[in-house]
Amino acid sequence: MKIALQAVLWILIVFFSYKIYDSINGPINFNETKNERYADVISRLKEIRKAEIAHKDVKGFYADNFDSLVSFIDNGIFTLIQKRDSSYLEYDRVYRIDMLKEVIVVDTLGFIPVKDSLFRNSTDYADLSKVPVEGIDATFSIKADIIDKNGYSVPVFEVKVSKNVILHDQNKDLLKQENETFSVDGVNGPDIVLGSLTDVSENGNWPSIFDGPKN
Repeated sequence: MKIALQAVLWILIVFFSYKIYDSINGPINFNETKNERYADVISRLKEIRKAEIAHKDVKGFYADNFDSLVSFIDNGIFTLIQKRDSSYLEYDRVYRIDMLKEVIVVDTLGFIPVKDSLFRNSTDYADLSKVPVEGIDATFSIKADIIDKNGYSVPVFEVKVSKNVILHDQNKDLLKQENETFSVDGVNGPDIVLGSLTDVSENGNWPSIFDGPKN
């Protein structure tokens, strides 16, 4: 009986020691994994933003699917221009004299493929739609629209992915807390989001800590 009681006590000691260890280190490990994965996801979102801004600059609107966005990168062309001030004399019939007219002259300097400008020799842009987390096969949600802002038609876009996808294999209680996070130094809400379908924005909902040189 004494040996059996000692064995039970040792089992309880090991069990409660593990629980204490897990309660301390669980959140630490969760945050390390979270920050690493968020950094990778946000880095990919920044690549998407570059491509979407280029798409809008060339075509006047954002791409609403990744097939169109990747095709644009493959085939799109930037026109290189230079703007300069100029002037000339024009006869004014009211004053009956030559008057100086100032204008802006736009010169076309050449053309460059979007692919070379944004991604140089890399072909990584082909995977823009994929969420860069090991062990899953998930894609970002992407949408684009034209909204009315103060009487003007303005193009907008939104790209997002759920934290449940990014942290799919992490502690569910800690993940629930993360989804309810609202703080100045956190990624607020249940998703990581780039852009907006209701406001004119090309920003993400992540804090500046993810905008350092590594990202």
